[in-house]
Amino acid sequence: MRHTFIATVLSLLFVSTRTEMLETVAQWPLLEFALPNERGFQHQPENIVMTGIEITWNRIFVSTPRLRAGVPATLSFFPRKAPLGSSPRLQAYPSWDWHGAGKGEINCTKLISVYRTRLDRCDRLWVVDAGVVTSIDDFMPVCPPKIVVFDLKTDQVVRHVTFPREVLRPDSLLTNFVIDEVAAKTCDDVFVYITDTLGPGLLIFDGTRDRSWRVVHRTMFPNPDQAMYRIGSDTFEFLDGIVGITFSPRTGTVYYQPLATESLFSVPTSALQAGPLPFGEQLPVTLVGRKSSQGLALALDPRDDSILFSPFTETAIASWQPQTNQQRILAHSPEKLQFIAEILWARYDNGNFWIMSSRFHKFFLRQVDNRQINIRIMRLKVDNLELTSFNRQINPYYSLNFYNNTLGF
Repeated sequence: MRHTFIATVLSLLFVSTRTEMLETVAQWPLLEFALPNERGFQHQPENIVMTGIEITWNRIFVSTPRLRAGVPATLSFFPRKAPLGSSPRLQAYPSWDWHGAGKGEINCTKLISVYRTRLDRCDRLWVVDAGVVTSIDDFMPVCPPKIVVFDLKTDQVVRHVTFPREVLRPDSLLTNFVIDEVAAKTCDDVFVYITDTLGPGLLIFDGTRDRSWRVVHRTMFPNPDQAMYRIGSDTFEFLDGIVGITFSPRTGTVYYQPLATESLFSVPTSALQAGPLPFGEQLPVTLVGRKSSQGLALALDPRDDSILFSPFTETAIASWQPQTNQQRILAHSPEKLQFIAEILWARYDNGNFWIMSSRFHKFFLRQVDNRQINIRIMRLKVDNLELTSFNRQINPYYSLNFYNNTLGF
C-alpha cells in the first residue's frame, strides 16, 4: 500500500486554521504549588516544566519531572472545575508524603521523577517513574525505574513494579508510554509499551505474567543531523531518542518517533508482545512518513485512526489518516503552540483532544520570561475539528512518497 505523509503545514495555513478553536483550560507564567506547612521543599519555578497531563471527570493530573533542582512535586493535580484560563496551584498526588525527593529525601518506594501518566479502563492511574533527578544538568539515577498504579477511587496503590536491571541501560530515561488493553480480561491483564529516550529502546511490560523485556531498533535512536530545532526566533540542540508514542487498538499498531528526527515509524503490537527478539532477528519496523519538522507529541483519533502530531517549526496541530490520506490542520498558533509536549484524547471529556504546551525550549535555554504565559493546557473539541477538514491539499514541492514496507536495516 502506498502512503503519502503530510510533509508541511505551511502550505495549508491559509485554510481556516483558527486559534479560537483552542480553548485555554489553564495557563501559567510559572507553575505554583500548594506547598505544605512543613519546610524543606525546594521550589524554583524557573526550573519546573510540565511534560504530561491526564484527564478525569473531576481532576487534571500534571507531570513535572525533576529536570533540574527545585521541583517540589513530580506528580500533581488541580480540579477540573477551576475557572477557564486561570492559574491554579498544583496539589501533590497522592499526598506530599510521596514527594520527599522535593526536599532531598530519596525513598525509592515513593515518586522520584515522572514524565507522564495514563488512565486504564478500570479508572486506575498508571505512573512510570524514571528514577532520575536533575536529568538535564547532571543526570543522577537515584532509584530503579518503576511502575506505580493508583486506584483513583481510593488514591491507594494497587500495583508496584520495579524494572529489573537487565532491561535497562546505564542512561535509561523512561519518558512516555501507552497501555494496550485490547485482549485484557482483567484490570492487570495488559501490555505497556514504554519509551526509553536516552537508552534508546522500548520496554515492554506484560502485566499478566509480570515480565518485562527490551526491544531496540536503529529508528529509536536520535538522528544527529536533525538534532537542531527552530521555534520562532529560537534555535536549540537536543539529542533525544524515542519519546513520542501512540497506539491503534484497531490495527494493532504502535507509532513512535525520536525527538531528533523528522520521521514517523510504526511496529505491530504482535512483534512487541512476542517477547525478547532472538539473536540476529530484526524488529519489523515500518517507515510511515516524514514531517516538515521535528516534534514530540503523538496521539491517535479513535474515530478514524488518524494520527495527530505537532511539528515544532510550524507551531501547529496536524492530523493525517494513513488509510485515506486525508490531511488536516486542526490548529495553528505561533504564540500558543510553540512546544507541544502532549496531545491527549480524553476519554473523560467526550473524546475531545487536550493539548499541553510547555515552551520547554525557553526553560532549557534558561530564557524564561515570567511576564509571559509559558505553560498552557488547552482543549480542541471534536465537534469543531470537522470545520478544518480537507483532502490532499499538500504543496507538491514538500510532499514525499513512501512505500509501506518493512525497512531492511
